[in-house]
Amino acid sequence: MTTIAQSICQTIAGDIKANQSQVAAAIGLIDEGATIPFIARYRKEVTGGLDDGQLRLLSERLIYLREMEARREAIIQAIREQNKLSPELEESLRKASSKAELEDLYLPFKPKRRTRAEIAKENGLLPLAEEILKNRNEEPELLAKDYINDKIADVKAALDGARDIISETMAENAELVGNLRHYMQSHAFIHAKVVAGKEQEGAKFSDYFDHREKWSTVPSHRALAMFRGRNEEILNVDIEVDEDIPNGEKPVIKLIKQAYQIGDQLPGDIFLVSVALWAWRVKLSLHLSLDLMRDLHERADEEAIAVFARNLKALLLAAPAGERATMGLDPGIRTGVKVAVVDKTGKLKETATIYPFPPKNDVRGAEAVLAALIKKHQVDLIAIGNGTASRETEKLVGDLLKHIPAPRPTKVIVSEAGASVYSASELAANEFPDLDVSLRGAVSIARRLQDPLAELVKIEPKSIGVGQYQHDVDQFELMRALDGVVEDAVNAVGVDLNTASPSLLARVSGVGASLADAIVAYRDENGPFKNRNGLKSVPRLGAKTFEQCAGFLRIRNGDEPLDASAVHPEAYSVARKIVAACGRDLRSLMGDSAALKKLDPKTFIDERFGLPTVKDILSELEKPGRDPRPEFKTATFAEGVDEISDLKTGMKLEGTVTNVANFGAFVDIGVHQDGLVHISQLADTYVSDPHKVVKAGDIVSVTVLDVDPARKRISLSMKKHPDNPDSRAKAASPENSLRNHLHNMKNKKPVSQEGSFGSALAEALRKRH
Repeated sequence: MTTIAQSICQTIAGDIKANQSQVAAAIGLIDEGATIPFIARYRKEVTGGLDDGQLRLLSERLIYLREMEARREAIIQAIREQNKLSPELEESLRKASSKAELEDLYLPFKPKRRTRAEIAKENGLLPLAEEILKNRNEEPELLAKDYINDKIADVKAALDGARDIISETMAENAELVGNLRHYMQSHAFIHAKVVAGKEQEGAKFSDYFDHREKWSTVPSHRALAMFRGRNEEILNVDIEVDEDIPNGEKPVIKLIKQAYQIGDQLPGDIFLVSVALWAWRVKLSLHLSLDLMRDLHERADEEAIAVFARNLKALLLAAPAGERATMGLDPGIRTGVKVAVVDKTGKLKETATIYPFPPKNDVRGAEAVLAALIKKHQVDLIAIGNGTASRETEKLVGDLLKHIPAPRPTKVIVSEAGASVYSASELAANEFPDLDVSLRGAVSIARRLQDPLAELVKIEPKSIGVGQYQHDVDQFELMRALDGVVEDAVNAVGVDLNTASPSLLARVSGVGASLADAIVAYRDENGPFKNRNGLKSVPRLGAKTFEQCAGFLRIRNGDEPLDASAVHPEAYSVARKIVAACGRDLRSLMGDSAALKKLDPKTFIDERFGLPTVKDILSELEKPGRDPRPEFKTATFAEGVDEISDLKTGMKLEGTVTNVANFGAFVDIGVHQDGLVHISQLADTYVSDPHKVVKAGDIVSVTVLDVDPARKRISLSMKKHPDNPDSRAKAASPENSLRNHLHNMKNKKPVSQEGSFGSALAEALRKRH
């Protein structure tokens, strides 16, 4: 292992809390082409049991550190070509631990436009600058007289040139710049102010019209909100440091003085103090403020991407309703409600469009169409998109179901975020070439209730809309992170080789889009795969790809019972040793937890497969092909609470968590606008991270604290006793209880036992900010 590779391993080991040998082993596997899911699941002995989270972080840090090493070598070579690479400088460059530190050291040698300092040097003023720095007892004005010539008109011009040279030297002093950056990172503030005359236009940014807070502690969502306000030319956003020190010497100037041992009494010192002020104001302040702005944006991006990734994972791993005939309804008013029925495997059976709302108001006709489709296809679930006219469509369905004999279908509100993106995609066009674009969305809504993961993989992850400011962050980093989440989710669940779509197969470890198409084409031509080994007959699917993907692909009722499990084919021999030890047939042993628990895993360890793999095999034999996703549940929406105007302080409601941010959780309570449970209202105890309390898809009970219809803001609480004393008093008061009773009597609507599932409004955060 090279010195550089060893250094990278040491750094990453500290980052992921592992030892260097584990990191080195994982890097070796990644460099050989192994995927993160494969390494995490099937190479535990090699990596010492690193999990997928550690491996994802390892992979990200490996990219960063290798990029930094490449940049380090490029900088060293560039300085060497200038014949300015001293042993001391090279040592400093070799020891630099961040890209910022590298760039600080490179700054004096970086090719740049002809500066005022360069012109001053060309005019022969470098000796004057050096003399002023060296001889502090001398009056700079007297020293400058010796440099007046045909290019330097007078003493002032000479001193201005010396100032330009010295200030540039200060601005390129790597140690000084590093110290100033460190000070600013600890003491700087970010200050947002509204642009004059933009108050009304930028009302949604009113929280930031005059907002100031510490740079080091500003949370991601507020930073991104301010940056968006700046991009929309509503806000001016600046970095401020030492603004709270109106009189006296600012600490940043003291740092510059310390770097050059500048005092306050000697003539040269007095001149150099003015140079320090100039250097700070003209060069250092601007340069470092831009650095801090960039660093803040990167930090905010990183946090926002992490939030999006966690929410996306929760949504992808949401409970599937399973193989049940499902009707999908894509609500609309003027254009009608689009209807699609799919069978239990997701195959489209029939479509229709109904017009129960203005201008046609054909309620009877709509009910007749729905009733006929339900009866014809034995519909078990009705998935209703949560967009415009969602609650009106839900009421229509609810009224219809009252007249249908038991067992009735269950109606569920489903997020339609991204459905329109899918409908207009090339993928949807290929899947349903003869189906109108508007009807494809209804198919997607039905299928995402059956199996959210299988349907959502067809949509670009960022279009699913469970992030904060996803359009403002680094798009490349966002896609890389989200692709990793989708890959991990798909492989954690496993994929049925004989029924999976190309989109789902493409996310399986080692497969990719082109091979997924090849697998489906082979399957269509030759019929269902009878065993995993059949994959080896697929064109261009070689031994390495088979190794990566086989364990994540399932074959139900095939020639080999183990093909239905997560046991990798390479470890079938171990599984058969276990079966032989029990003296049982494999099919009868699979699922017999009592018999398997009697075995000692250590008995089956050999030179290739260690204890982690043996334990995994035993777990799989106990519950072959188990789905890690939770049991399917639905929320309860209160009928009669359809719009934000129906909400009253103190109401107790049930809803579905659609989005979790660093400042709280958004909850769909069925009024077309998600409410916010602030972090302080998530629990009766202190909460440091909302993700530790809730995740997207959770069903929760909430209390309405406050409603602002004009700004479309709903404040909710998950506490048993919300903090807001006014709302507690209102909720408990006889007047409020009577008001709620009269409200319910007026609407004469019972509480529905169905409601929202997996809602994820794409615009939830944008509407809030």
